[in-house]
Amino acid sequence: MDKNSVYRRNIISGGEFDAISVDMDKSVVHETNSLFWDTKGNDVLGAIVLPFYGAFVSEEKCQLLGDVSGKKMLEIGCGSGQSLQYLGEREASELWGMDLSENQIEKTKQHLTACGLSATLICSPMEEECGIPEDYFDFVYSIYAIGWTTDLESTFRRIASYLKKDGVFIFSWSHPIHKCVAAEYDRLVFKKCYFDESWYSVSLDGSTLTLSDRKLSTYVNALAKTGFVIEQMIEQSDDEIIKSSNSDFAKKAMMLPVTFVIKARKL
Repeated sequence: MDKNSVYRRNIISGGEFDAISVDMDKSVVHETNSLFWDTKGNDVLGAIVLPFYGAFVSEEKCQLLGDVSGKKMLEIGCGSGQSLQYLGEREASELWGMDLSENQIEKTKQHLTACGLSATLICSPMEEECGIPEDYFDFVYSIYAIGWTTDLESTFRRIASYLKKDGVFIFSWSHPIHKCVAAEYDRLVFKKCYFDESWYSVSLDGSTLTLSDRKLSTYVNALAKTGFVIEQMIEQSDDEIIKSSNSDFAKKAMMLPVTFVIKARKL
């Protein structure tokens, strides 16, 4: 995996880019973000894929998934398919993937075929009904994709419906504190209010994406409302991974969390 791609994706925030506040219209946000991933998404942001949950957090260290042999797996935001490959090579019994972008779905299909693997792939916003079976999966997971949803509670409610009783949901996203803090002249400076969850658009390399920076409590409360109990949350970076990098981003990760990962179980 290209480690630089991990760093690029982690620095998307209203604090470090020129952001324009926008009104949240689901159809407009879906159109904007699907176009972004259909065209320049991977080139601009790269990808975070298993065994990494973020720039400095890994499955190999955290063991949140553990042994997946014989398990039915669904990925929300399957990107180019590398995370599904990781699980397929560890003998998961079924692989399913969902993504907003037709281009990403096609990349996943091509990648898995080249790896001798197959998956059921669906192009749809994660908030909407799309024919995924209910009470079916052992694990639903998402690596840096949940934050793209326009309706967090609806998304979590759908994910809960896909899982078997006691099924596990694991997701990672950019830590909201990191999204507020920028590096300036060897100092870390708050550039954005932590409590501001308004939507904004950012232009990168001639392409536009639209996001909202949600509070950590927003994710926690949405999980509680939709039938999950949190078993584990990780927000500290792995010192060994940090030491392998000499980047400014790694220095920032030594001072504050840049990624958070939550493991929750369906009640």
